[in-house]
Amino acid sequence: MGGSEGPLAGVKVLDLSRILAGPTATQLLGDLGATVLKIENPVTGGDDTRQWGPPFASDENGQPTDLSAYYMAANRNKRSVAVDITTAQGQASIRRLAEHADILIENFKPGGLAKYGLDYASLKDALPGLVYCSISGFGQTGPNRSKPGYDLMAQGFGGIMSLTGEPDGQPMKVGVGIADVMCGMYATVGMLAALRHRDQTGQGQWVELALVDAQIAWLINEGVNYLTSGNLPKRRGNAHPNIVPYDMFATSDGHVVIAVGNDAQFQRFCVAVGLADIAEDPRFVTNPGRLEHRVALLEHVENALAAMSSAEVVSALEAAKVPVGPVQQLDELFASEQVRARGMQVDMSREGAEPLHLIGNPLKFSQTPVTYRRTPPHFGADTETVLSAADPFAE
Repeated sequence: MGGSEGPLAGVKVLDLSRILAGPTATQLLGDLGATVLKIENPVTGGDDTRQWGPPFASDENGQPTDLSAYYMAANRNKRSVAVDITTAQGQASIRRLAEHADILIENFKPGGLAKYGLDYASLKDALPGLVYCSISGFGQTGPNRSKPGYDLMAQGFGGIMSLTGEPDGQPMKVGVGIADVMCGMYATVGMLAALRHRDQTGQGQWVELALVDAQIAWLINEGVNYLTSGNLPKRRGNAHPNIVPYDMFATSDGHVVIAVGNDAQFQRFCVAVGLADIAEDPRFVTNPGRLEHRVALLEHVENALAAMSSAEVVSALEAAKVPVGPVQQLDELFASEQVRARGMQVDMSREGAEPLHLIGNPLKFSQTPVTYRRTPPHFGADTETVLSAADPFAE
């Protein structure tokens, strides 16, 4: 499953997070070679997402296990250690593990770990080199700090739902937990930056971020569009607020996505789909003009594409070097040669049971490739081994 230890080999991560944002971050660190100990609550049976199914992976007898597909999506390359942090023994265990760790990440409510002596303020003096990362719904400050945070709430409060969906439809969330995932990405960047600082200075620090803050950060152009103009963005379905034509279009037998990114591409697009007569129309020659006359332009475009098959549109626009592509179902996606060539499906073998089929890591390194060393663990599978070891992070 890979011959390299990875660029983060030797980095030790104590993971007190659950659900998706934190586990996304720690899975990424694990893929890059870090050793990750996932702490799970023995009272509740572990990470909430273990029960977020079906589907579940089956055991050697074909019976469902505690490995839901949701859990497996963010928990490979980790070991599971069951510790009850509400007990004195559990708190002592976490402090001992933290003494060996480079990074500790948690996503309890602000102040939630202070009563156990496991918050940053309680650990920083004894462990000055520790990088401590906290993820919460609304952050450690502000009037909403005590409110719980889930992806759906972040997408609602953070504005993305207001601009997602059909123009005449209701506000719509993104189809996956993208606020969680992007928060996990920001957390990973923050932890690695703090680790770089620690390695240079010996000083750890507190990396703190909120699900909603991360959601606001990736409003990107639509957020700055509003801040610049004062105009609220409109829901446009699959259309782009700043580029036309950039959308999903119906063909005679399906749909295609077309992304005309500049004026030269627009000229080639018009010729390729039989609209050469409008290519020099003063209303459409420049992108600002196309935005101003969006409705009139799209009437021409939609009529032209509706008369062509999807294959004809893709062939014609690819030949004209205009960005175009299919709208695939997941069965088509994962059966594609592109996914196979890029290693974006990973099949991890298990003794006595069917392999686990997971999504691959998109990072490609020329010297230290990502590795898939451990399947997502069953609850508490490594508790005794880890807690009894002189070096609990020893692989």
